[in-house]
Amino acid sequence: MDLLKQFTAYIITQNLFSPKDKLLLAVSGGIDSVVLVELCKQAGFDFAIAHCNFKLRGEESNRDEQFVKALAEKYGVPFFVKAFDTKTIAQQQKTSIEETARNLRYQWFEEIVNSQWSMVNEKKNEIIHHSPFTIHILAAHHADDTIETVLMNFFRGTGIKGLRGIQPKQGKVIRPLLFARRKELEDFVKANHLEYVSDATNFENEYTRNFFRNKVLPSIKEYFHAADENILCNAERFREVEELYNQAILLHKKKLMEQKGNEFYIPVLKLKKSTPLHSIIYEIVKDFNFTAHQTEEVMALLDSKTGKYISSSTHRIIKNRNWLIIAPVAAADAQIYVIEKWESNVQCSMFNVQLTFEATTNHKLQTKNNIAQLDAAEIKFPLLLRKWKAGDYFYPLGMKKKKKLSRFFIDTKLSKTEKEDVWVMESDKRIFWVVGHRIDERFKVTDKTKEVLKISISQT
Repeated sequence: MDLLKQFTAYIITQNLFSPKDKLLLAVSGGIDSVVLVELCKQAGFDFAIAHCNFKLRGEESNRDEQFVKALAEKYGVPFFVKAFDTKTIAQQQKTSIEETARNLRYQWFEEIVNSQWSMVNEKKNEIIHHSPFTIHILAAHHADDTIETVLMNFFRGTGIKGLRGIQPKQGKVIRPLLFARRKELEDFVKANHLEYVSDATNFENEYTRNFFRNKVLPSIKEYFHAADENILCNAERFREVEELYNQAILLHKKKLMEQKGNEFYIPVLKLKKSTPLHSIIYEIVKDFNFTAHQTEEVMALLDSKTGKYISSSTHRIIKNRNWLIIAPVAAADAQIYVIEKWESNVQCSMFNVQLTFEATTNHKLQTKNNIAQLDAAEIKFPLLLRKWKAGDYFYPLGMKKKKKLSRFFIDTKLSKTEKEDVWVMESDKRIFWVVGHRIDERFKVTDKTKEVLKISISQT
């Protein structure tokens, strides 16, 4: 079967896009992208060409830009081009040249797609807008790129997801040449008398991919002659393995995670019985921006005291009695707050919390509902501020026996709406204040108190 037939068959079997869709082709000017352009032309697809000039190879970069521009004119299709000061941006962002170029490339492609181009006015080179339609970004990665990617990911330690290689469809980006080896593309170029430009840096080993392409894989093939084909076969197997893996993880998540508002509750005992524990924990917490390295910290939380927690950029995982609670860090989204001893002012969704320590000599008893005065020696940090829940109890001030909050609310004649808005503060698993209502008898200030913790709340 010739390359064009394989190309169209792959698009159909992988359900990549419809013949009616518009395509934005990422074209560097090299063999791979030149073949992609010609195949799209022969297949009769509606496409435009986009080229990034990363300004990394001096005049050679400008040469490539002019070549791709001429290619777009040859095919009579819209042409988009943008230059980037890649080295400067990489230094500012503290990322590698490869990663920076990749991010810049796809961010810009997204901008073009979001502009909903339909045609370009050849005289003014302006984008003409009309009603929305489906646009896909096409990249010219092929099977050899998959081989190199699998090898690199193996040494990076990316797990199953990395070993499946490059996917034919990821979001708006489609790679319809993944079925083809580089040699097939080279043969197609010769048969169709296509011109292309060569990137001299492809033969240098400064970049990671080039090193694996030029050094690592050839060395492996000296001992395992079919290594490249075996890697491709393994990548396909790992795609299927990942599907099974994801199905199993989804079942574990359904059994373990209970969502309450913007928080997720996980029963510690049930989680500890789950196997393989390390993988299950990682798959749960990574969705909340926790890293693989923090998995061990989460496992340590299982046997820690109430109030211990770890944080990501967006969430906290808090140990609260027999539960792990995954809660947003942002105050507006949180239903549970962790208060450390050094925090004198905490901003919550409903109110502000202020903490002050006072010597008993300066202490004046206050009876306002928004103030709690407590024996500091009885308080253990961190404190938890949370909504009350069924089963909660405390020892109301003046009483020697414990009382469930549900009964306390009846006795104080709180309405259903008022009960829903009640918060509690706890220390070391013990509720010491039903916020705005009453403190716990065990934490009251006595003649033996040496230091008073004053907690006051005010409306935001």
